[in-house]
Amino acid sequence: MTPDQIHADHTGPLARIARWSAGHRKTVLIAWIVGLVGISLISSSVGTHYANSSSSGNTESQRATDLLKRDFPAQSGDTDQIVLHATSGKVTDPAIRSQVAPMLAKVSKLPHVSGVVSPYSKGGVEQISADGTIAFAQVNFDQLGFNVPQADAKKVISVAQSAATPQLQVELGGQAIQQAQQPALGTATAIGLIAAIVILLITFGSVVAMGLPIATALLGLGTGVGLIALATHVIGMPDFSTELAVMIGLGVGIDYALFIVTRFRENYRATAQATSGAESAMDEAGLAVVRRANVQASIVAAMDTAGRAVVFAGTTVIIALLGMFALGITFLNGMAVAASIAVLMTMVASLTALPALLSRLGHRVGGEGRRARRRAAAGGAPAAGPDSGFWSRWARIVQRHPWPAALSGLAIMAVLAAPVFSMRLASSDAGNNPTKDTTRKAYDLLAQGFGKGFNGPLQIVTELPKAGDSATLSQVTSTVSKNPGVASVGAPQLSPNGRTAVFSAFPNSAPQDQATTNLVKQLRSDILPPVEQSTAATVLVGGPTASQVDFSSVLSSKLPLFIGIVILLAGLLLMVVFRSFVIPIQAAAMNLLSIGASLGVVVAVFQWGWLGGLLGVTAGPIDSFIPVFLFAIVFGLSMDYEVFLVSRIHEDWTRRRDASQAIVSGVSSSGRVITAAAAIMVCVFLSFALGDDRTLKLFGLSLATGVFVDAFVVRSLLLPAVLQLLGRRTWAIPGWLDRRLPHLAIDAEPDEQPRDLRPPQPAFDEAR
Repeated sequence: MTPDQIHADHTGPLARIARWSAGHRKTVLIAWIVGLVGISLISSSVGTHYANSSSSGNTESQRATDLLKRDFPAQSGDTDQIVLHATSGKVTDPAIRSQVAPMLAKVSKLPHVSGVVSPYSKGGVEQISADGTIAFAQVNFDQLGFNVPQADAKKVISVAQSAATPQLQVELGGQAIQQAQQPALGTATAIGLIAAIVILLITFGSVVAMGLPIATALLGLGTGVGLIALATHVIGMPDFSTELAVMIGLGVGIDYALFIVTRFRENYRATAQATSGAESAMDEAGLAVVRRANVQASIVAAMDTAGRAVVFAGTTVIIALLGMFALGITFLNGMAVAASIAVLMTMVASLTALPALLSRLGHRVGGEGRRARRRAAAGGAPAAGPDSGFWSRWARIVQRHPWPAALSGLAIMAVLAAPVFSMRLASSDAGNNPTKDTTRKAYDLLAQGFGKGFNGPLQIVTELPKAGDSATLSQVTSTVSKNPGVASVGAPQLSPNGRTAVFSAFPNSAPQDQATTNLVKQLRSDILPPVEQSTAATVLVGGPTASQVDFSSVLSSKLPLFIGIVILLAGLLLMVVFRSFVIPIQAAAMNLLSIGASLGVVVAVFQWGWLGGLLGVTAGPIDSFIPVFLFAIVFGLSMDYEVFLVSRIHEDWTRRRDASQAIVSGVSSSGRVITAAAAIMVCVFLSFALGDDRTLKLFGLSLATGVFVDAFVVRSLLLPAVLQLLGRRTWAIPGWLDRRLPHLAIDAEPDEQPRDLRPPQPAFDEAR
C-alpha cells in the first residue's frame, strides 16, 4: 500500500489527530513540555492535601468514632504505644524512670498529641509487665492514625527514641506510627524503568525505538503526577495514591506507546517496500521526500488502528478503576481517581506526543524497511512476513491441537486459582513487618510482656442513658471483661458532659487472628445487645482493629456489585466494537481466570507461607483491599491484551473471512509485542515487591502474576485454542441486534477494506 493510499483510507478522528500532531510536531511537543513544567510548578507551589480517610460508611466502628468526636474529642483519635524495655534492671528503676518521664512530657506537647498515659501514673490498665522489664505508654492522637500527618508522627518517634540508652530500648507501635514508616517507591520505580529499557532494547534492537515509549510514558506520567497533586485539593486521596498511580501509569504508558510504535514499524516496512522500485531512480532530495511521506503515512495508519485499540484499552482500565466508587469507600475513591489520571495522561501522550516524535525520528525507528530493501537489492532472502516466525508456528500448533491446548490452559489456571477458595481477608498486623522496623519490635515486646492482644485493643464506646451513670458503665465493663476472648479491660473514662464513656478491651489473640474477628462479631451480636436492652445504653465496639473488621466486611459485601458493574460495561463495549456475543463472554471468563490465578498465588505465598522465607514474608491474612485493586487493575490490563490481540484477529477476519487464518495472523503479528509488553509490566510490578513492606510485596506479586498468566497462558494458549474451536461462530451476532448497536471500530473500518474480500456476515447460528 502506498502512502497516498494510506492517506486516503484513514480519515477517522484518531487519524486526523495523528496527521495534525505529526504536521505540527514542534507545537505539540512544546505544548507538552510547557504543560508538564507549568503543572509541576503550580502543584509544587500549592502543595498537596492528602486525606487518609478510613471511613467505610455507616459501620459500627465509624459510629463509635463519630460519637467520640461529638462528646469526647480527646479520645476520638488513634491510640499508639511507646514501648519501654529495660535491658538491665526494671523499668521502675529510678535511673530509667528519670529518663522516661521527661521524654513523655515532651511527647505530650507535640502537634496532634492530645495526651499521654504514663506507665507510672496511677489507675488505668496495668502498663508494666509482671517481671517489670517491659512497659508501655499510651499516646493519644487527636485524629485517626490514617489522618495524622507523617511529619508529626515522625516527631513522636524522634522524641521518644531520644530517651534510648544501652539500658533502655524504646520502640513505638500503632497505626499513626505505621503510616509514618511507609517506604518511598522511588527505587522500585527506577528498577522497573531500567527493566523496561532492557526489554525494549531486546524487542526493537534500536536505542531510538526503545526511547520513544519511555519518553512518551514519562511525559504523560510527569504531567499526570502534577494533576494528581492538584486533585488532592478537590477529592480526598491517601498519601500513597501518587506512588500507586506511578506504578500503574508507568506500566500502561510504556505498553500503549510500545503497541503504537510496533504498528508503525510494520506500516513503515510495508510502505517502504511499496515504493522501493521508484526510489532507485531518485536523487537524495527525492528520497528524502518519499521517506517523509512514508513516515507520515505509517504514523496515520498506526494511530488509526493501534491507536484505536489504545483508546479502547485505556478507557476500559479507567472504567475498571472508577468502578471502585461503587464500593463506597472514601480512600479507595481517591486512589481510583489518581490512577485514572495517570492512565488518562499516558494514553493522551501516546495519541499526541508520540506521533510528533515519530514524525521526527520515524525514519530511524522504521529502519527494518531499509534493511529489507538492502537484502532485496543484494538478492538475499526477504524479511520474515507477519505469518512466519515463532508466533506463527505456535499459532498453527495450537490450531492443530485445540482441545489439548484449551484443556492444558484451563488446567494451569485452575491449579493456580485453587488456593483462592481458602482466602481469608483481614488487615495484617505489625507482626508481619520487617524485624528491623520499630513497629515490629514494639509488637514483639508487647506480645512478650502482655500478650498479643495488647497490640490491637478494642475500644468500647458507651453512650449512657444519663450523665455519670456509673451503674450502667459498671455493668458494661463487667460483661465485656467476663468474655473468654478478652484478656483484660482498662478503666473507663468519662467525657466532659458525662454522657459518653470509653474503655479498652484487650483480646487474647493478635489483631489479625480470626479469633479477634470472631470476638468483635460476638460482642456486637451476642454479648452487648442484652446489656443495651436492660440499661437503655448504646454500646459500640470501635477502634482500629474493629475498623479493619468492618472494612473487610464492607468490601466483601460490595465486591460482587463492583465486579458485575465492571464486567457488564466492558462486555457491552466489546460487543459494540467486535459485533460478537462470544468475545465479551470469553473476555470476562478469561479475565476472571487471570485474576483468580493471581489471587491463588498470593494466598499460597502470603497466607499459607509457601516460599515465604524466600520472599521474606510470614504467613498471615490477605489485606482486604488487595482483591479490589487486583480486580480493577488486572481486569483492565487483561482487557488491554484482549483488545490488542482480538483487534488484529478481527482485522484479518474482516479482510478475508477466514477464521482460522485470522487467528494465525493475529497471534503472529501481536504475540511478540504482547509478551514484550507483559514482560515490561511484570518487571515494573515485581520491582515493587523487592522492598520490605508486606503490602507492597503483596500488591506487586499479585499484579505481576496476573499479567504474566494473562499474557503467557491466556492470550498465547487458551484464547487461540477457544477461538479455533468456535471458528466462525466467534463473529456471529443476531442481525436485529447488529442493526441497533452503535458502530465503534478499533481496527480498520469495514469501508476501508477491499470490497471483493468482504463476503456477507455469517448468520448467528451458522457453524464454522
